Amino acid sequence: MIKNILFDLGGVLYDIRYQNVPEAFARLGFTDFDTHFTQAAQSGPIDLFEEGKISVPEFRDYIRTLTDAPMTDQQIEDAWNAIIIDVPEHRIKMLEELKNQYNLYLFSNTNQLNCDKFSVLLQEKYGYNIFECYFKKYFFSHEIHLRKPKVEAFQFVLEEAGINPDETLFIDDTIRHIEGAKQTGLHTYLLPKEEDVCEKKWLKI
Repeated sequence: MIKNILFDLGGVLYDIRYQNVPEAFARLGFTDFDTHFTQAAQSGPIDLFEEGKISVPEFRDYIRTLTDAPMTDQQIEDAWNAIIIDVPEHRIKMLEELKNQYNLYLFSNTNQLNCDKFSVLLQEKYGYNIFECYFKKYFFSHEIHLRKPKVEAFQFVLEEAGINPDETLFIDDTIRHIEGAKQTGLHTYLLPKEEDVCEKKWLKI
């Protein structure tokens, strides 16, 4: 019996578009950023940034090593944050309903720049911290220094949340994250790109 739901953020609750990032960098003269960053894979330093193991200045400096195009700090940050779109109201309503039936948790691969940006945007839109309001606990990779799909990342989340994987459903839109989660005994649901999580097809799991 499922008692807990562990949500991914980007691509599940938060609308994002990976291609916005290379497109934004291309407008700055960095035309092959997508060879370093996609949903399927990304370079080692970007992984480290998502694990909070390199700082924002170090990340910006790394980006500059990849191209001869001159870019200011703000241009790099704006291009990087172009991935962020929105959390629509109907998903907030879903969380409101679900928290009365399940224990809700969140685990997101993110980084300091994206997190700072979407935290401000969501606070401005809804007037409160949605993470504190709807989730028993929430985990951002750059804060816990572990990222999906590492098995130890899921084990850390399960232990810190104090939840049983047999009673927990993990919802993500990336297959390698699903595969990592399965190794810890979590029930899983791979959300198709054309499906809104609010359709709740995962309730059949």
